[in-house]
Amino acid sequence: MKKIAILGSTGSIGTQTLEIAREQKDLQVVALAAGRNVELLEAQVREFRPQIAALWEEQAASDLRERVKDLPVRIVAGMEGLLEIAVMPEAEILVTAVVGMIGLRPTIAAIEAGKDIALANKETLVTAGHIIMPLARERGVHILPVDSEHSAIFQSLNGERENPVHKILLTASGGPFRGKKKEELYNIQVEDALKHPNWSMGRKITIDSATMVNKGLEVMEAKWLFGVELSQIQVVVHPQSVIHSMVEYEDGAVIAQLGQPDMRLPIQYALFYPQRRGMSGERLDFYQLSSLTFEKPDLETFSGLRLAFSAMERGGNLPAAYNAANEKAVALFLGRKIRFLDIPEIIGSCMEQCRYVPHPGVEDILETEAGVYAYIESRW
Repeated sequence: MKKIAILGSTGSIGTQTLEIAREQKDLQVVALAAGRNVELLEAQVREFRPQIAALWEEQAASDLRERVKDLPVRIVAGMEGLLEIAVMPEAEILVTAVVGMIGLRPTIAAIEAGKDIALANKETLVTAGHIIMPLARERGVHILPVDSEHSAIFQSLNGERENPVHKILLTASGGPFRGKKKEELYNIQVEDALKHPNWSMGRKITIDSATMVNKGLEVMEAKWLFGVELSQIQVVVHPQSVIHSMVEYEDGAVIAQLGQPDMRLPIQYALFYPQRRGMSGERLDFYQLSSLTFEKPDLETFSGLRLAFSAMERGGNLPAAYNAANEKAVALFLGRKIRFLDIPEIIGSCMEQCRYVPHPGVEDILETEAGVYAYIESRW
């Protein structure tokens, strides 16, 4: 019986992780944490009977405590609750599926406690990859990527770890606005940006896909996960989302991972690595695949991707500024307070005004985030 804890259990990745737990009977969920969705977390607690459950807000936690007082589950709250779950002795692997910088401290705590990490929280590596990856090596724990693209790269490296990588080919669907020019995006509404052609995801990551900022975050993440130079990462737009990413080796051979656009596949692979398990769902039918196409990304229209390369090239705390600016800008767009094209403009502005810290610690990263938030609130 493999015991797992999930941070972000009511979100897209969290709920799909629990789908796998229903199907794979030898997974035991020992802890769940969510933001503020009391009703859904209550249903999850009643079904999976974890030892601990957490909500971010104390009031929500108090509500949940009253709702499940008939069950032997302890309800905790806030960062202290997340940290308690991160280091609980019973959990073998921590699924980090929360959105935002909130995942940084629990991830570090879990690694220090010797837990393997099924990583779906991009922000952790984007802002603190220089801290996370050396710490994981020191503690001898696995950082197992849950993003479909990084899982594909991870799988394409299996059996080839001794061979030098020439290039990582990070695929992108192009989102709902692939092929459009900037002038066509001036009047984009929230509903338009949430219509992803291939993937079913949470609202924030769906907007990130529409701006291609998500791919920028994945570029940063890939650099740390796979120990490559920024110049070795190439983004390839592949609208069918069948090839999830590829690795090109020194001899020119390219190894790719293909599959249906189903997030359960990389989640399950991370949970049971290195074992592959049977999984319900559709399989690729190569007789039905009419074509697979590839394009260069349009860095003029989707300038958020270009800014990601700039942030990562300079490094320091600029990736943290990039990430924080995007989080706040996306929230403003979803709240209908700014336009779609304002998102990359805000990111660029925040990067320009950021006080540069070449070797940031955790406190520097959190201060950068707070400074970016204050700057955006003062202007937008």
